[in-house]
This record gives sequence, structure tokens and C-alpha cells, in this order.
Amino acid sequence: MQHLTKIFNQIIGFFYKPFSPYLSREVFTYALCGGANMLLDWVLYFITYNFIIGHKLIYISIFSLDLCLTPHIASLCIVFPITLFTGFWLNKNITFTQSSLHTVSQAFRYLSIVALNLGINYVGLKVLVEMLHWYPTPSKMVITIFTVLISFFGQKYYSFRK
Repeated sequence: MQHLTKIFNQIIGFFYKPFSPYLSREVFTYALCGGANMLLDWVLYFITYNFIIGHKLIYISIFSLDLCLTPHIASLCIVFPITLFTGFWLNKNITFTQSSLHTVSQAFRYLSIVALNLGINYVGLKVLVEMLHWYPTPSKMVITIFTVLISFFGQKYYSFRK
């Protein structure tokens, strides 16, 4: 993993040079890593919603509780664990490397910020898709704009604080 981190940092260093007068390396790295994770999220969401779930309701049973998930919420549930892992790895190993907190503390704090964002995603999708009848993928993109801001400040000053 350290080899992969080194490669990412070299790539980021190369692209950072023209932006160095305007952005701190931390902000630039967060934007690049967060942008990559966001793009992964959007692509996986689109593929999951359109090709895996196929716009169908999903019926599941958990502990004798029967649930029906709408396709946009089911897609969110499938994609979320993947981008949770990639986002934590990128933030811990690439963006906020100066944090002195233990990995378990970072992970717990990261998860709490992500849980807040998951709630925002859930409510946002319910409102935009079910009430306003927007398409799910653009709705997810609009919601992401808000969660990116919450994530940056939450991760910088809470999850990976120095």
C-alpha cells in the first residue's frame, strides 16, 4: 500500500505545481482525491441503478422484517460501502497524512461524517426523486455538492485533525 501511496503522491505533485500559488497542497489533494472518489461514486451509482437494479423495486427480509427499497435507495446502499472504503483510504493515506490520531479513531470519526452525509443523501434522494420527480443520477450529483463541503471541513477538523 505504501508503494501505491507514493505513486499517487508523485502524480499529485506533478499536477499541483501550476495550482500551488492558488491552493494549498492539502486542498488540491482533497479536491483531486475527493473528485476521483466522487466520480467513482457517480459511475457506480449509474451502473448499479441502470444495469444491476434495473429500475426495479428490491424486496428484502431482515430479521423477519420485510422491506421494499426503491431502486435509487437500493443503488445507494450497494455503492455506499465501496466509496466509504476508497474515500477513507484516500483521505488517510493521501490527503490528511499529518494527523496524529490512531487509525481506529480516524475511522470512527470518518464514519460519523460519512453517516451524516449518507443521511443527507437519503433525504435528498427522497425529496428530489420521489417528490420533485428528478432523475436519480442528476439528483445524486446535486446532493454531492452539499456533502463535499460537509466532508472537507468534517474530515479536516474532526476525522483527521492534526
